[in-house]
Amino acid sequence: MTSTANTRTSSRRLPVAAAVALAVGATLLAGCSSSSDNKSDDPLSGDKGGGSTVVVGSNNFAESILIADIYGEALKAKGVKVDYKPNIGSRETTYGLLKNGAITVLPEYNGALLAYLDPKATPKTVAATTAAIDAKLDAKLTLLEPAPAQDKDSVTVNAATAKKYNLTDKSSIADLKDAAKDLVIGGSPEFQTRQQGLVGLKSVYGVEFKSFKALDAGGPLTQAALKKDTVQAADIFTTDPTISKEKFVVLQDPQNLFGFENVQPLVYKSGLPQKGVDALNAVSVKLDTVTLLDLDAQVQLENKDPLDVAKAWLKSAGLV
Repeated sequence: MTSTANTRTSSRRLPVAAAVALAVGATLLAGCSSSSDNKSDDPLSGDKGGGSTVVVGSNNFAESILIADIYGEALKAKGVKVDYKPNIGSRETTYGLLKNGAITVLPEYNGALLAYLDPKATPKTVAATTAAIDAKLDAKLTLLEPAPAQDKDSVTVNAATAKKYNLTDKSSIADLKDAAKDLVIGGSPEFQTRQQGLVGLKSVYGVEFKSFKALDAGGPLTQAALKKDTVQAADIFTTDPTISKEKFVVLQDPQNLFGFENVQPLVYKSGLPQKGVDALNAVSVKLDTVTLLDLDAQVQLENKDPLDVAKAWLKSAGLV
């Protein structure tokens, strides 16, 4: 659990340079923000999220901005006044802003948040993950309901490998047990030595690969190697749009080797009215991994505005 979360946070969830920049009050990625109304160019400007306005923040990567837009528009549909603070940066910064009420709502990933709060925790269920977070959260904060949607590490195979070994998105990692001896797997260098990597694949699923190729943490090097068949399997994050674009197949992880990374709203308690709580919990009920993958693809591959994507999905889901 910890290793997985650290892999993710080192690549996309906790950009150190952004945290340093924010610490000195720099403006981040203004040109990359969503076109949502009332969004400030300075993610740290403005008053605290108390009173009648709910401030919805996001970290500085595309999926977080998209989910923040979904949350904000769902709140607006219930009559909640919303202001946006996109592209804030790292968890070290956003957690502090939540604690002091500068932002009210933030899309979080339960496993990565728990690893930040308690690196030694290894919960076995989503409910246990939430409970472990609650035990460590600042008293002014709370988690709302987790969505089924997860963005987590995975063992993913390319289309040719899936066809050769009759693998589908219903297949398990265990289904690679016989084929793995002929396959090369790629991922970050740490993937080779971590429990949430080759060590766990062997101990939990009995899967041993022909060899390992050190690449990056689910990034362009890994994606390209899988596409070119330099590797036949790889550690790819489950909502990466290249999965659908390249017809990669993500294998199921029934033993939860890679832990839990459910999308879950983190909230400054006194800043969100009950109708806002109900609105965000309703979003979580509807947001699953397949849906999130499709929405990410619309934003990242089709270059659609995340606000437009958010509004269209909320309408289709009956949430506005």
